[in-house]
Amino acid sequence: MEEINKGFSRAAIALMRGIVGKEQQGELYANIVEQQSPLADYLAKIGLCLVIDEVEEYAYLKQVDAEGIPRLVPRHSLSYPVSLLLVLLRKSLGEYDAANGDRRLLLTRDEIVEKMRTFFQATTNEIRFMQKIDVYIGVVENMGFLRKLKAQTDTYEVVNVLRSFVNAEWLRQFDERLQDYIDYGLVEDGAAEQGEGIDGLV
Repeated sequence: MEEINKGFSRAAIALMRGIVGKEQQGELYANIVEQQSPLADYLAKIGLCLVIDEVEEYAYLKQVDAEGIPRLVPRHSLSYPVSLLLVLLRKSLGEYDAANGDRRLLLTRDEIVEKMRTFFQATTNEIRFMQKIDVYIGVVENMGFLRKLKAQTDTYEVVNVLRSFVNAEWLRQFDERLQDYIDYGLVEDGAAEQGEGIDGLV
């Protein structure tokens, strides 16, 4: 296989697996930018839209909604707490940018916990509460929106590509349902995992 085809194939496969960022996957990201047109043409044939955010330096795929075409990019059903965490992180990005003008937002585990605590009923079982929050953090980390720092195991970077997924419309829909979240007690035992989810981000 010619080298250009190898690069094309690696780029296409990486995109189908998830978000590709320049900072973590520089060579793959460069291949995607360099071969943007042929990649976009190829992916469009199978119902996928290539999105490149040149400001934040990320690339990802969106499914083109068309009747009769199976989904290749999954639409995640998110629990209430995970949806809430995404919203809180997105709003933290906006507040941090306005105050600091810095592109890199770092939050410790304890800071994330305190942001979430406000929306949960008081509990006497702090260990169980912390374990639940760790689960939610892990879900968001696996989605690619939080990245744990190697040098500081209790500190996370909020990945800027989150802006592209949790957009103004998504925030508006969440705000409309926020009272339902609060009324749920965010969350009685098991409700966090079993409650109705919000359609995922891609």
